[in-house]
Amino acid sequence: MKEADVFEIDGRPVGEGAKLLIIGEVAQAHDGSLGMAHAYIDAISDVGADGVKFQTHIAAAESTPAEKFRVRFSQQDATRYDYWKRMEFTEEGWQGIAKHARQRGLIFLSSAFSLQAAELLIRVGVPAWKIASGEVGTARIFERIAQTGLPILLSTGMSPWAEIDAIVEQIKAKSLPLLVFQCTTAYPCPPEKVGLNVIGELRRRYSCPVGLSDHSGSIFPGLAAATLGADMLEVHVTLSREMFGPDVPASVTTAELRQLVEGVRFIENMMSNPVDKDIIAQEMEPLRQLFFKSIVASQDLLEGTVLGPEHLTTKKPGTGIPAERMESMFGRRLRRAVGRDELLREEDLL
Repeated sequence: MKEADVFEIDGRPVGEGAKLLIIGEVAQAHDGSLGMAHAYIDAISDVGADGVKFQTHIAAAESTPAEKFRVRFSQQDATRYDYWKRMEFTEEGWQGIAKHARQRGLIFLSSAFSLQAAELLIRVGVPAWKIASGEVGTARIFERIAQTGLPILLSTGMSPWAEIDAIVEQIKAKSLPLLVFQCTTAYPCPPEKVGLNVIGELRRRYSCPVGLSDHSGSIFPGLAAATLGADMLEVHVTLSREMFGPDVPASVTTAELRQLVEGVRFIENMMSNPVDKDIIAQEMEPLRQLFFKSIVASQDLLEGTVLGPEHLTTKKPGTGIPAERMESMFGRRLRRAVGRDELLREEDLL
C-alpha cells in the first residue's frame, strides 16, 4: 500500500501501520427508540470499540408501500414502509446521537439511504461516509456525498467485481480517501460465505485500506480478519439475543463485542512483536534449568567406574550435563565416587 492511501477518520489513522478500527453497527437495533439508541452508544463505548454506526432512514424518501420485507419479523408494522417510518429520528435526535457518540470517544457514522438522509447527515456532521451494499449504484447520493470530500467506506455485499471496479474508479477519480469492505449480504452469514480470501484481493486490486463488514453473528471472522491485516471491522451489535429486530441473528452481543475488541488488540500486539527464537531461548534459561534434565548416577558408583548405560539416567533439574550428551558419557571413567541421583559434572570425569 502506498503511503498516500493512509488517511484519517475523526483524527484516527486508517491503513498501513494503524490499529484496526472496530465499529459497532447498531443499524435498526434501537427499534425506533431514541433512548435505546443512546443506550447502544454507551454499551459500545464501554467495551472499547472505536466507533458506532447507525442507518439514517427517511421512509418517504427511500421507500414505497410496495417494498417487501426482507424477513417478515414484525407484528406491528403492516408494511416495510411503516417499519422505516418507525425507525426515523428527527434532526434534533440525530444531533443528540452524534454528540453523545463523540462525548464517549466514538467515531460517529451513519449510512444514508436517500438524498434527503445524506443532506441531514451533512448538517449533523459525519467524518466519513459508509456506502451500504444496496446503495452502490445510487448515483445521486454518491455525487452529493462526494462533494463533501470525506472518506468513503464502500461495502460490496451484493456487487460483482465489475460493479466494484466501476465505483472504485469513480471514487479515485475524485481523489477521495477510500476503504473497501468485503461483505456478504446474508443475515446471518454462514462461515463458507464470509469470504476472508477477498480481503487480500481487495488490497491488491485497489491499493487501498480494506475491511470486513461481518454479518456472521460471531466474533470469529473478525479475529481472522485481524490476522490478515484488515484495517477496519464492522459488526452488528445487539444488547441481547432476545432483542427484537431483523438483524439480531446476525449480531454479536455487547459482551461478545468486548471479547472481539480484546482479541483483536491481543492479535495486534502479537503481530507487531515478531519473536527471535534465540533471544527467547536466552530469556528462558531459568525455565530450561527447571524443566530440562541432566545426567545423573542411577546407582552409587565407585571412583574409577567406567561408565555404561546401566550406570546413568536423566533427571531434573537441568543444571548439570545436558541429557542429550548421554551417549558421549559411555566409556569415560569417574575421578571420584558418585552417589545415586547425584548430577555428574565435567570435573568428575576422566
